[in-house]
This record gives sequence, C-alpha cells and structure tokens, in this order.
Amino acid sequence: MNRRSWLLMALLAALWGASYLFIKVALQDDVPPIFLVFARLALGAVVLVPLAWKAGVLRGISRWTGPIVFMALVQVVVPFLLITYGERHIASSLTGILVSAAPIFTALIAVRYDDDERPHGIAIVGVVMGIVGVVLLFGLDLSGDSTAIAGGLMVLLASVGYAVGSLYLKHRLQQVPAIGIAATTMLVGTVVLLVPALLQLPPHAPEAKTLGALLLLGAGGTGIAFWIYYTLIAEIGPGRASLVAYIAPGFAVVYGVTLLSESITAGAILGLLLILVGSWIAAEGRLPGQARATTVAPLEPPPAREPA
Repeated sequence: MNRRSWLLMALLAALWGASYLFIKVALQDDVPPIFLVFARLALGAVVLVPLAWKAGVLRGISRWTGPIVFMALVQVVVPFLLITYGERHIASSLTGILVSAAPIFTALIAVRYDDDERPHGIAIVGVVMGIVGVVLLFGLDLSGDSTAIAGGLMVLLASVGYAVGSLYLKHRLQQVPAIGIAATTMLVGTVVLLVPALLQLPPHAPEAKTLGALLLLGAGGTGIAFWIYYTLIAEIGPGRASLVAYIAPGFAVVYGVTLLSESITAGAILGLLLILVGSWIAAEGRLPGQARATTVAPLEPPPAREPA
C-alpha cells in the first residue's frame, strides 16, 4: 500500500468512526430516529447515485430489483434504524465497538449457509474470542440497566444484518458492480422511509450543530465514505480495503471520549480487543501478523459493508 492508500484508509476510518458521534449529536437534539436515518440515506444517495450514473453501472440494474430491495432492507434500512434506536441508550463509543462484531456473525451464519466462509481451525478460536468480547461488554458495561441492555442488543442485531447482507451479496449479486449496489440501496432506503419520516418530523427546528451532524453523517459518513471505500477496493483490493473495519472502532472510542465526554472502562477496552482480534482471526483464518496462505481466487465484487 502506498502513502495515498494509507491516507484514504485513515480518512475512511475517521468518517465511519465518526458516524456514531454524529448520530448521538442528532439524538441529543430530539431528532426522531426514523427521520435521522431517512436524512442519512437521502444525503448518501445524493452523493452516490451521480457517481454510479457517471460510472455507467446503473444500466440494466433494474433486473436485480428484488435482491437490491432485500439488500437495502437487511443491510441498510434495518441496521441503520437499530443502531440509531440503540444509541439512544448506550454510548457512541460502545456502539462502534459492538458493530465491529459483524465478522463474528458472518462466520457463525456461514457454518450453516456458506462452506467457503465456514470457520475452520484457528478461525474457530477467533469466533470464540469475539463472542467472549461481546459477553464481556454486556456483563461489565451494560449489566444492571435494562434499557442499556436493550440498546446494546439492537446494535448487536444490526451487526447480524450486516453479516447476512454480505453473505447474500456474495451469493446473489456478484455480477452487479459494488458502487451500483451502494447507490441503489441508499435510494431504495430513502423511498422506503419517506412516508414514516414525514410522519415523525423533528419537534422543533434542529440546531446548527445538529444540521451539521446530519450533513456530515449522510454526505460524509455514508456517501463520501462509500466512495472512498470502493476507490480503495479498486486500487488495493477488497482484502486490504476491509482492514478499515479494524481501525474505525478506535476512532469511535476516541471521538466519544474526547468530544462527548463518554467514559471508557477497562472492560470496554478488553471487549474491543477481543472482538477485533477475534474478528480478524475468524475472517482471515490466521493470527494477526501471520502470513496469509497463498491461494488463487476468482475476481468478484466485495461485500457492500457499512460499520455504522
């Protein structure tokens, strides 16, 4: 990876890690979760649809309407709503940590539905480590507070949606360019939430900082972030580009602690380390720093991942 690739990856991790900060800021100004997600998707679509159109990847995409609508629901609309509703009850930093468990759920679901992704050998140890990390977070950081536990479960369920969506994409949408999927799922999500959002408008005019947070969340953390992600995929490959998933939670924790005065416990740090290392081992089938086994794999579109 060259210097430009590292800079783009750092910017992407900073944007995705900040998504939870922007959500928390908007929620603190009483913006309803459904309206917040609608605004996020609409702004993301404003950025991504023109890029996909210019790239010529929207031609003929209508024949994939069914799978794209399913993807929009399971990997965009529902997870975004779960994260936003969940973050009303837990810290933004903890939200970022729990979302990073998606690779663990991918490995667990693959046991039943995907032989290629099924964990073997050391990867099984990674799955167990990730599960222990999640249990640790719920046992130490969320124990004794039913609303916090409910919020944490919502965020965790969102990461399950990301896992289901990535496996579904691999099996049903390999022939569709990833930037086209990202753009159309944002557009479909905007349409799906249009009426519910109009029925749950903010109770008062949002403050300037709230409007800024919504703009940065939608155009930056969703639209521009996806564009950077697929630029990295084209330049350095999907494997290296996916490393951003292990960097973004660190940004989420830093933002939450420094900008929102959120507390960070030893249990949260240990849980984060267990989840990230476990996810790495489960996804890569190797220990961090260990050389990847050399294999020859066919070129295929990468999963359309969203850490927020």
